[in-house]
Amino acid sequence: MRGERAADSRAPLRPIKVAVPSTRIKYLKRILSVYLNPGKGPLAFWHETPEANPGAGYENIGEYYMTFRKKAEYSLLFDENGIPMLDYRGDIGPQYNPIAIAQFGLARYNRFKRDSRQEDLDSFYRTADWLAENLEENPFGVRVWNHHFDWPHRQPLIAPWYSGLAQGQGVSVLVRAALESGREIYAEAAAVAFRAFTAGTKEGGVVVRDDEGALWIEEYLLDPPSHILNGFIWALWGVHDYWLWSKNAEAKKIFAECVSTLQKNLHRFDTGYWSLYELPDTGPPMLTSPYYHLLHVAELRVMHRMTGLEVFAEFADRWEGYRRNPLYRSIALGKKAWFKLWNY
Repeated sequence: MRGERAADSRAPLRPIKVAVPSTRIKYLKRILSVYLNPGKGPLAFWHETPEANPGAGYENIGEYYMTFRKKAEYSLLFDENGIPMLDYRGDIGPQYNPIAIAQFGLARYNRFKRDSRQEDLDSFYRTADWLAENLEENPFGVRVWNHHFDWPHRQPLIAPWYSGLAQGQGVSVLVRAALESGREIYAEAAAVAFRAFTAGTKEGGVVVRDDEGALWIEEYLLDPPSHILNGFIWALWGVHDYWLWSKNAEAKKIFAECVSTLQKNLHRFDTGYWSLYELPDTGPPMLTSPYYHLLHVAELRVMHRMTGLEVFAEFADRWEGYRRNPLYRSIALGKKAWFKLWNY
């Protein structure tokens, strides 16, 4: 038997074929395209260093809560009206992304408030115009900003899909445009867009209640919900802005309930060495990338200033400590890469 095995071992080896789903191959190709060309793809827009804005207004609407300095300098791809687009490469290509458009507008608004340059104000109004003109009714009659391209996630997002994050940041643009210009078109659009926060995801809105009755704003509308932390907080600032601007009692109530949700659930995003990106009802939890971990820290600094609640400063300090620990960073990077490979 041993002789036969030795003889067989000299035969040519045949490669083992492993079946890889076509969707996984597409996803890996897209990720490689994006990350191998970070200066030209969507990462050129998204991944600036997150900074809380020390000049932001909290009692009254003013500069936005993040500085968005690099986003104000974005120059890669625009349409004929000066609206930024992102090139996702591959089978997606150049697209309007409502979240990117809103963040670019807020970035230009911040720079206008600092430097008083007319070109920044003009660019800000162009994004506000786009947002006011591109609210679309979903099947439930709720007006939302749709993404008109498919996007791979834990559950694929099939166009047209909308987002609580887009609704929040779009509202933040529109209330500033209404205050700055006095134009009714922006005020009306802000009121229409805010309505998505008053309806559950199964009724065309962007909020859900968990089994404990806590209210969440969902960045991606998945079933079951995923509770993405950075998107929840960013979207919540839009509710806060709408409340400051309109004095709407429902907005005040939604903001208070969501702040309570954060207070009660922040510990669930803490692994003891890094922060989680989301809290899905099913499936394994996802760690943040270094960028999103730092974004969490900046967002919690803003939440501390916005609410005065010490819990947000405490978690910001703790997570900043994790970021400064080389061992924790290495563990988080390894686990994040493994998760992305096998769960997307």
